[in-house]
Amino acid sequence: MLSGLARAFRTPDLRRKLLFTLGIIVLYRVGSVIPAPGVSYETIQRCIANADTSGLMGVMNLFSGGALLQLSVFALGIMPYITASIIVQLLRVVIPHFEALHKEGQTGTAKLTQYTRYLTIALGLLQATTYVTMARTQMLIPGCDPLVDDRIMTSLFVILSMTAGTALLMWMGEQITEQGIGNGMSMLIFISIAASFPPALWSIASGSGGFGKFAIVVLISLIVIAAVVYVEQSQRRIPVQYAKRMVGRKMYGGSTTYIPIKINMAGVIPVIFASSLLAIPMLIVQFANVQGGWVDWVQRNLVNNEAPLHIVFYVALILFFAFFYTAITFNPEEVADNMKKYGGFIPGIRAGRPTADYLTYVITRVTTAGAIYLALVALIPTIAFIALGVGGNVPFGGTSILIIVGVGLETVKQIDAQLQQRHYEGLLK
Repeated sequence: MLSGLARAFRTPDLRRKLLFTLGIIVLYRVGSVIPAPGVSYETIQRCIANADTSGLMGVMNLFSGGALLQLSVFALGIMPYITASIIVQLLRVVIPHFEALHKEGQTGTAKLTQYTRYLTIALGLLQATTYVTMARTQMLIPGCDPLVDDRIMTSLFVILSMTAGTALLMWMGEQITEQGIGNGMSMLIFISIAASFPPALWSIASGSGGFGKFAIVVLISLIVIAAVVYVEQSQRRIPVQYAKRMVGRKMYGGSTTYIPIKINMAGVIPVIFASSLLAIPMLIVQFANVQGGWVDWVQRNLVNNEAPLHIVFYVALILFFAFFYTAITFNPEEVADNMKKYGGFIPGIRAGRPTADYLTYVITRVTTAGAIYLALVALIPTIAFIALGVGGNVPFGGTSILIIVGVGLETVKQIDAQLQQRHYEGLLK
């Protein structure tokens, strides 16, 4: 691996891409600790030191690389763009115009990207306004108002700065995708989560847990990461044979290939959706002023992540969104029509409707295994760390591990592919 990285840095074009990516990452981490105009740095640091980061705000702070609770210029992170991208993808099912744009090729994709950018700015304004309001009312960090004064202009400066930071991060992510290595948006999330690992591990080792619990946490994390790597690399390959055909005076077809169907085709999206929906009761409870009654029931059964009902809902939502998102991203009828158009067929299966039915059957079985796998990965680390008594201090949740492993594998594969294109031995052996 080290020799492969050395070869990558000795290749001029690849070295330029790697250094460009590292430069963007450094700028991102610097911006994550620069407070927005109107935020008192001393006050916010004092409040964070005494804050409880085990709830919803702790999870959101994790995905922003610790920038949210500091109300930095990059406090919103890249999550507004991710949310906007998911919304635009889902709208393809509801709005025929969006589906037509998707089928137009590069021109339609550029138009959808433009819609995603506009929606990102709108979501950024909404989220920035929400967080500033929560900071004003001391709900972001209990007992702490980090803004320097109560003027409306101060709040507007903070909101505009955070929204502009989101727009800048969106641009930085796109630059990584075009001129660097890997998917830029995924890379920024990867860096945000990875940046929280060292302080979290140090807090376990230096706290009441000691090095014994530290070693157990590291061991559990490594086992889960190894399992995730194994499953994420697994795929069901459906063989496809292309018939020979004459086009003019040339013979085409006659080749054999396969359709790779990953066990986890939905990626980390079902876990993110499930977490987002289960965060709604927490927000309702925070804004509700009612004492007792339904508020206590919601706090005990839905907000508390150790409650059996919370776990049941969490698993059910993961299973539902795994099937739902896979159905959106993989259309068996479209794949069957494309195969029929180019003379392809699955051995033993007739082209057209029988092929679509067969693909649906295979996708359903594979997605069932993938959905169960997602639920286990999301639950096992959390339950294990809660049993150890360090659940609130560890960022190694199922979502974090899936993102870290997925982005890491994809980036390594891209570096390996570019090394092999230049007739070098690949990064992977």
